[in-house]
Amino acid sequence: MADVAVTDTHALLFHTSSASALGRRAASHFAACELEQAIVYVPAAVVWEVAVLSRTRRLLLKTSVRDYFDHVFSNPCFQYLDLSMEQILEAHDLTFTRDPFDGLIVAAARSLDVPLITRDEAIRASGVVRTLW
Repeated sequence: MADVAVTDTHALLFHTSSASALGRRAASHFAACELEQAIVYVPAAVVWEVAVLSRTRRLLLKTSVRDYFDHVFSNPCFQYLDLSMEQILEAHDLTFTRDPFDGLIVAAARSLDVPLITRDEAIRASGVVRTLW
């Protein structure tokens, strides 16, 4: 398996909704995952952020959060990435953002030393992690 990346929340949501908002490199990586030719790690922080957005009705899924992620993880190329103490401490040390989800997601990508699929300008401008978009 050649290509490995971590996904940000919006990138996963764009992919699963078939939105055309994905950048070329991001869309290519997700397409390779659908063909089981690449891996996307989905950090625990992404799962939690989707749950929070759904609960507060800032995100309207067509199914329950549980069913949404059951569907995502039905493809073995989408892998859940648990949250570690090291990721939490690294997220705390990141100074480019005050968003706890962004910090944890960046720390997840850094913990695996792989790119983060994101269009978030603050993350991309920070240079603390390689990005795909």
